[in-house]
Amino acid sequence: MAKEFEIVREFEVDAPPERIWDAITANTAGWLWPTEYEPREGGAAGFGSTVATWDPPHRLVVRSESPEELKAVGQSLNQLDHLIEPREGGRSWVRYVHSGIFVENWDDQYDGANKHTDFYLHTLRQYVTHFPGMPAVHTDVQGPAASTAKDAFETVGRALGLGASAADGASEGDRVRVDLPGAGEVDAVVDFRNENFLGLRTGDAMYRFFGRNAWGAPVGVALHRFAASASGDEDATRKAWQSWLDGLYA
Repeated sequence: MAKEFEIVREFEVDAPPERIWDAITANTAGWLWPTEYEPREGGAAGFGSTVATWDPPHRLVVRSESPEELKAVGQSLNQLDHLIEPREGGRSWVRYVHSGIFVENWDDQYDGANKHTDFYLHTLRQYVTHFPGMPAVHTDVQGPAASTAKDAFETVGRALGLGASAADGASEGDRVRVDLPGAGEVDAVVDFRNENFLGLRTGDAMYRFFGRNAWGAPVGVALHRFAASASGDEDATRKAWQSWLDGLYA
């Protein structure tokens, strides 16, 4: 049965409004995925959506009622509303509202979207703090069908040498040395970790691991790489990570 939902987050971040605006409208590959906006009200945006409000650097509202795009994700309406206000000391206050209508599996859909929101917005804050304004090469891969198993995400932590969970391995704030496909051994900070998500930040990249098996989908990995050399080895990097995931669940 179709049912409305609303996910609201408010936070302060040590970055001016202009930097937040740039991140959510131009450099989305640095923390989410590549998205383009036609910079005007009524302009086109990604996934068949439309810019409802374009007021830089204070407010961006994007709305989609596209049956073709939304059917695949079980929705009939989707809206993202970003409100950005300046604070003292060059900081910003951000209010993010994701709303719409889920048309099936409401509880699972809401739970997944709600928990993904915290990870995505955390990654946004990491981006504007550690890699402000830097263009990124975004790479997204997902595991095979076997990675939908109940305990599949624990396999990722063990494979990285971080333990199956924060309770028996590395936790947020820990500095670690990990062997990453296509990059070799690197020093990293565990910037996020819970039962569904893991974030690693190095000097020139962020690696995001998604335990989407909790919602019946494959485990996924997203890379946000900022080194100048990243654009030249994108295909090789994608293949290395895909091979790594396929090997974990063979």
